[in-house]
Amino acid sequence: MHRLYILPTLAINAIIILVPAMLTVTLAFFQWDGISAPVFAGLDNFRALSDDGVFWNALTNNLIWTAIFLIVPVAMGLLAATMLLLVDRGRTFFQVVYFLPVIIATAITARVWQGMIYSPVTGVFGLLQHTGLPITNPLSQPSMALFGVAAVDLWHWWGFLCVIFFAALRQVPQEQIEAARLEGATFWQMMRYVLLPGIRPTITLMMIMTVIWSFLVFDFVYILTQGGPAFSSEVLSTLAYRKAFYDLNVGQAAATSLVISVFGLIATYFYIRIQSKETEQ
Repeated sequence: MHRLYILPTLAINAIIILVPAMLTVTLAFFQWDGISAPVFAGLDNFRALSDDGVFWNALTNNLIWTAIFLIVPVAMGLLAATMLLLVDRGRTFFQVVYFLPVIIATAITARVWQGMIYSPVTGVFGLLQHTGLPITNPLSQPSMALFGVAAVDLWHWWGFLCVIFFAALRQVPQEQIEAARLEGATFWQMMRYVLLPGIRPTITLMMIMTVIWSFLVFDFVYILTQGGPAFSSEVLSTLAYRKAFYDLNVGQAAATSLVISVFGLIATYFYIRIQSKETEQ
C-alpha cells in the first residue's frame, strides 16, 4: 500500500515532464506551423538545421558560453568562498551581498544593466564615450555582444556559487585546516591540498549543473540582444524560440530543443558515472 503514495508524484511528473518531452520529440520529425495539420517529415528538420549557418553559430556560442561559465564564476566563487572561510567577521554580511543578485528577477537585472551600464544615453558606457574615451557598447558590436551578455549573467550567477561552495567548505574537518596552518601552508597550498579535495563532489555537481544551465540560457540573451546583432549572440534556446514564434517552424524548433537536451543528458551521464565511481571507492 505504501507504494500508492508515489502515484501522485509520478502522475505530476508524467503530465508536466514526460508528456511535453514526448510531444517535443515527436514534433521534431514533423513539419508544422502551429496552425495547420502536422506533416511527417522524417529527418528533414535535422537536415535543415545542419545546413543552417545560424544554427552552427548558435551552437558555437553555447559552447563558448559554457567554457566561460565553467571557468570564471567557478573560480570567483571558490576564491571568495575560501576567503570567507578564513575570516572570522563579516561572513553573513558578505554572503548576503554576494547572494543578492541571484534573488533579483533576471528580467529586472537585464533591464538595469541595459539602462545603467550599456545604454549610450543613460549608461556608464555612454558617459565614458562623452568623455572622449574610445569605448563602444559591447552589445552593438558583433564580436563582443555575446561577452557583453555573459558579463551580466556572470554578475548574476557567481555569488550563488560562492554561497554553495562556502557551505561545502564549512563541512571540511576543522582539524585538517588547523593542521595545514600549523604546518605553515600558504593560502594557495591550503586550497590545493585541503579545501578543494574536501569539496570535490560539490564542485563536480556545480560544474555539471553549469553545463546544463549554460545550454538553457535564454532570458539575458533575449532581453539584451535578442540574438543580435547579426545573430552574433544567438544561442540554441533563442534560435528555438525564433523558429517557433517568428518563422512558425515548430518542427525545427523542436529539433533544436532536442539538441539542447542531448548536451544536458551528456552532462548528466558523466555526473552519474562520477558519482558511481566515488560510491564504489
